Amino acid sequence: MSKVPFEQAVQDAVRHDPRYAADAYIFLRDALDVTIKTLQQGRTDAINHVSGSELCEGVREFALQQFGPMVPTIFEAWGLATTRDIGEMVFNLIRTGAFSRSDSDQIEDFENIYQFPDAFEKPFLPVRAIRPAPAPPGSKIK
Repeated sequence: MSKVPFEQAVQDAVRHDPRYAADAYIFLRDALDVTIKTLQQGRTDAINHVSGSELCEGVREFALQQFGPMVPTIFEAWGLATTRDIGEMVFNLIRTGAFSRSDSDQIEDFENIYQFPDAFEKPFLPVRAIRPAPAPPGSKIK
């Protein structure tokens, strides 16, 4: 299958599977590029393949860098709720010809890599429990 322009591939993917927003595919491509660059650091040989778990981790890191505590809101608007959704998008782009795959790649490679609340909400929660201030003397609040 020959490579197609990425914008056309995104349009085809969204038409085929409207669960995911076009912006999510653009973000995914950018996250893949950053993941490859990160994996390439310190290596002399070229990266020829990124696994499902490596890509999911790259998506996590890139999303936190780009969007901080807004990741859950943005991902929800784009239709992303699980790492399986990342895999679905990857395989949609493979079907369009924008991404390639190895014979061993499967959608299951993206199953349960991490839970979104742990990955995108927990980093922004307070480290220690916040205790409520004591009630003022004479108040009825306990």
